[in-house]
Amino acid sequence: MTNRPFEKIKVIDATHVLAGPFSTYQLALLGADVIKVENPLDPDQTRDQGPDSELRTAGMATTYLAQASNKRCMTLNLKTSRGQEILTQLVATADVFVENYRPGALDDLGLGYEQISITNPGLIYCSVSAFGQTAPRKEQTAYDLVIQAASGLMAHTGTPEVNPVRIGSPVVDYATGTSAAFAIASALYQRQQSGRGQHIDVSMFDVAMILMGAQITSYTYGGHIPRPMGNSHFTATISCYETADGMLMLAAANHRQQARLWRLLGHAEMIKCDEGERIADRHKEFALLSSIFLTKTADEWESLLQEHRVPAARVRGMTEALQDPQIKSRRVLHEHRECLGVPRPFSVPVAPFAFRSDGPRIDFPPRALGADTLTILQSLGYSESEIDSLKAADII
Repeated sequence: MTNRPFEKIKVIDATHVLAGPFSTYQLALLGADVIKVENPLDPDQTRDQGPDSELRTAGMATTYLAQASNKRCMTLNLKTSRGQEILTQLVATADVFVENYRPGALDDLGLGYEQISITNPGLIYCSVSAFGQTAPRKEQTAYDLVIQAASGLMAHTGTPEVNPVRIGSPVVDYATGTSAAFAIASALYQRQQSGRGQHIDVSMFDVAMILMGAQITSYTYGGHIPRPMGNSHFTATISCYETADGMLMLAAANHRQQARLWRLLGHAEMIKCDEGERIADRHKEFALLSSIFLTKTADEWESLLQEHRVPAARVRGMTEALQDPQIKSRRVLHEHRECLGVPRPFSVPVAPFAFRSDGPRIDFPPRALGADTLTILQSLGYSESEIDSLKAADII
């Protein structure tokens, strides 16, 4: 008998795309009963996003599959008064409600926090949006890449010659989802003390700012504008180098590591005592390291440097990275061998942490659109004939 943290918590997930669904996915991994609510006429767009046309046609595209395990799925048209009534009933039985509609949109439908909390005062109501619920830009819409552009994150990404550059992975979406999950967990703990619910306001733009914390503090204190440096750094011992057969990322960051590096390479005279000296001598150090690293393969350097406790890694592509024994050992991925609507096995990420017992795990694969609508409505007391009429009216 397991006892994961959120096993008695019911979550209604009225989110779409990535940030919102990723937050509820994290809760589902830790045992929450997550019910994903989608419009039957306009489902989550991620069901149609991915390179595999067969999966897109089935409404099970890879972007959806990556964050849909452990979630029950129901359809509900919130543009209808009947759909709004059913959602109100559903949320009345829940601990958490997560939505990422345009700020104010659910208020207009009678589904905002002030309205819903009347019948469920203990509800944790989490709103995820691009710019927040109370801000000059709250009406604006955005995705990860738009937030990267608006926040300044893109401006210092890339090389001095090629910039701005979008970060390849949607890091703002994932960081927003993680932040929302943490906020929800915090609010649930707070409810244990106060007995009251909470309205959480999560902004993707705010999250992007948090991701640049060190750069922002440096700018506000000394006016230092972050510049795109590509694979280089202020110090030469934190940079990417060509080797005899590939690229090596070196990260001898602290003074002890850079001292070990220079002794290993036979250049103890290059050891510096403070950061200022390292920054001032960057170009000389970079030229020397560039010539030295060309003398061995990237694998040879990685092995040698790690043996001497100097952080370094050969630059790998995804195909090779996924073959690393580290992945299987840490159980960071879960392989779904069978999933209705998906003809071949596939793997999805689980969580970036582990518990000694009762931790995150996947219980069942992603579900098709509306797969659990019938059983969920029956649990609310709806009869078979009522459900049939709801379906005929495109409410479910």
